[in-house]
This record gives sequence, structure tokens and C-alpha cells, in this order.
Amino acid sequence: KGSVSGSSTANTNIRATITGTILEIPIKLGDQVIAANSFNSGSTVAIIADLNKMIFEGQVDEAEVGKLEVGQDLSVSMAAIPDKEFQAKLKFVAPKGTEAGGAVQFKIEADLTLDESSFIRAGYSANGTLVVDNRQDIMVIAEALLQFDRRTSVPYVEVETSSQNFERRDITIGLSDGIKVEILDGLEMTDKIKIWNKTEPIKIEPEESAFDSFRED
Repeated sequence: KGSVSGSSTANTNIRATITGTILEIPIKLGDQVIAANSFNSGSTVAIIADLNKMIFEGQVDEAEVGKLEVGQDLSVSMAAIPDKEFQAKLKFVAPKGTEAGGAVQFKIEADLTLDESSFIRAGYSANGTLVVDNRQDIMVIAEALLQFDRRTSVPYVEVETSSQNFERRDITIGLSDGIKVEILDGLEMTDKIKIWNKTEPIKIEPEESAFDSFRED
């Protein structure tokens, strides 16, 4: 009594296809699960990740994406591990961008290189830095010293010829990091450049009062 005729209990062994750490179990005790078949992908019973093989995912602005190539090296920093940087290698740049907040962004992915002393959890926020070009043993000046011809847009600086006397010197510039700029031609290492946009503090002199102006001795 109390049994249902024809009922049976099936024992199913579920094995993961990889060695890893269980990140999430989206089902609960008593939920129905469906086996994968040609009509559906089946029920997900667990999400597993190999934490020894991490992928950095990021977004790059459309103005910079043209400088990226698969295989380039990245430096990745994480807020959870502020005193350490990790190396990664770019493996994917999305062929299509997505618009967000009026700007077009392209998804990138990079394989992270980990060592045995580091334990990285899935979902950490991270920033990636990629050097698209670099120079060594070059002449640079502060980019703020540059001036541009209003008619031709040619860059130039003002070079001191004698005490407090300056002349315009057209220059050829190269790579810039937004703070310093490479000088390809037009300057010598001994040249002294005018800081044209330097602001001097205004000294306020006390004004003579009307009483003092008309005071008789």
C-alpha cells in the first residue's frame, strides 16, 4: 500500500568534463532536470571553472581598437590584489563593437599568466594596460610646451637665443604618451625652451587712498 504501480527510481551519475572548482549550482533539491538531446541543451546542474586558466575580459574604445593585434602582451592589475601585476596575452578582439553611453566599445579577451603563489577568484574586477609602441634613448619634452601654427598646424616651440629673447623653432614630433612627446627633428639637447603657458601670480599693490592723495603737509 501507498506505492504507485509501475514507478521506479533512476540513479544517475553526473561527471564533470574538466577538473576545476564549482562556482555555482543553479538547481535545488527537488528540481526537475532534463538531459541534453538534439532538441535542447539540457539543464545546467553546476558551473565549473579551472581557476588555473583565467581569461581577462575588457572593453576598448573604438579610437584605440585599431592599434590592437592578437598576440600582444598586456599587464593586468586587480583591485583585490593591488600590490601585484599579472601578464597576459591578447587572444581575441571583437569584430563588432557595441554602443554604450554614446561610445562604441569592442570586447577583448586575453589569457592570464598565473603563478602558484596567486589564487585568483572568478569575477575579480581588473584593468589591462597594453603598450602599443615604445621608444628608448630618445629626446622628449613636455607636451604642454608645444604650440601649433594657427594656419598650418605645424608644431613649434620658442627657444632662447639670449637672455629673455626667444625665437620660433618648427619641430617634428613622434610618439606621445599624453604627457611627454618625442622630438624627431628641430631641437638640440642644449636648447632652452620657453614655458609659454606658465602663469605668474599677480601681486596686488596697496592703492593710495583719496585721503592720502589730497593730504597737505
